[in-house]
Amino acid sequence: MNDLFDKCRTNGGSFGAFRAVGDSYFTQPILEGLPGAHMQFRGKPVIVWAINNYLGLADNPEIKAAARAALERWGTFSPMGSRMLTGNTEAHIALEQRLAAFLQKPASVVFNYGYLGVIGSITALVDKNDVVVMDKLSHASIVDGTLLASFGRRFRPFQHNDMDDLEGQLKGANRDRKGGILIVCEGVYGMRGDLAELPAMCDLAERYGARLFVDDAHGFGIMGANGRGCGEHFGVQDRIDLYFGTFAKAFAAIGGVTAGEREPVEYIRYNARTNVFAKSLPLLYVETLLATIDVIEQRPDLRERVWALAKRLQDGLVALGYDVGDTKTPITPVYVPAGSEQTAMEMIRILREDYGVFVSGVTYPVVPLGVVLFRMIPTASHSEEDVEVTLRAFRELRDRLHIDLSQKPSAANR
Repeated sequence: MNDLFDKCRTNGGSFGAFRAVGDSYFTQPILEGLPGAHMQFRGKPVIVWAINNYLGLADNPEIKAAARAALERWGTFSPMGSRMLTGNTEAHIALEQRLAAFLQKPASVVFNYGYLGVIGSITALVDKNDVVVMDKLSHASIVDGTLLASFGRRFRPFQHNDMDDLEGQLKGANRDRKGGILIVCEGVYGMRGDLAELPAMCDLAERYGARLFVDDAHGFGIMGANGRGCGEHFGVQDRIDLYFGTFAKAFAAIGGVTAGEREPVEYIRYNARTNVFAKSLPLLYVETLLATIDVIEQRPDLRERVWALAKRLQDGLVALGYDVGDTKTPITPVYVPAGSEQTAMEMIRILREDYGVFVSGVTYPVVPLGVVLFRMIPTASHSEEDVEVTLRAFRELRDRLHIDLSQKPSAANR
């Protein structure tokens, strides 16, 4: 008779080799201090390139003041209960109205976590007669929501950003169509930094009678002239049926929002199990997020700074010979030659210990098998000097380890 826990005593499963040795250096490292460009790692100061604090709002004084006031008034727990029962407040409603206006949509619904917001939105809308058509490189929350909504079947993945393949999947879905079709993608792909082909996807959705759901976690607050995301960036915000953004990145908070026409948004509100059966988002976050939107709307210079620093970092890495793929966003992936985990770990250790530059390695199952990269995130709290120190470290690292940068790993994974 097998014991359910037998597998737990092996080095199987995701990151099993690290788990088996109790690693806390490459996985689950502990950074000390307020999240920002400069923190402490194992007692040493480091320049941190691994935190999604795009606009540097984790240390914004106005937002911190709003958080202190909310904490003093409401504590960490108010309100108690789900939104459906005793957890609804005027502040929650005001936040949803404000977010809808910011995203130029009629309505929005707030979730406690971005991950659960994606799952809840997809599973609320899709039933046994509907089909999900999903980009193959979609985030785990999209994959999990699709699997749950599709009962492990009746979904159609398409090759990443391949509009011909997407059209083929839509034609197939229409041939034996019994219900609706939901196209699901990210706006900014969080590991690669590339963008969804949203104008073409909107065209295809309209041509084949499908609806489009865009998870714009890394675009929300960053992309577009006003930070409204990839829809604004491409000029198609009005053609995206359901726009999703998370507060866990540019907004430096927690939670997420789905925005769209009022009827589908209200349907999601009443049918998303991750909302109906969850305690309401605490007022500490709700009131702080209202202040955060003010800052994002009033400080376009923060976005401009992120983009300027990102260009400086990316151009510098490319000049050194590093492969940053085809990123079109501040996300800066540095691909490790030959997808070698061993090389990546050596590079990480040297950068952290000898140069005070903190990067994190990303490997399967977060990225496709055979890919290893460092995902670097320039933020408004970084300085030009941080960039120059980091580029100098990468140059010396390249020469010290005699790294062959002639191959471009990103090209094999497009």
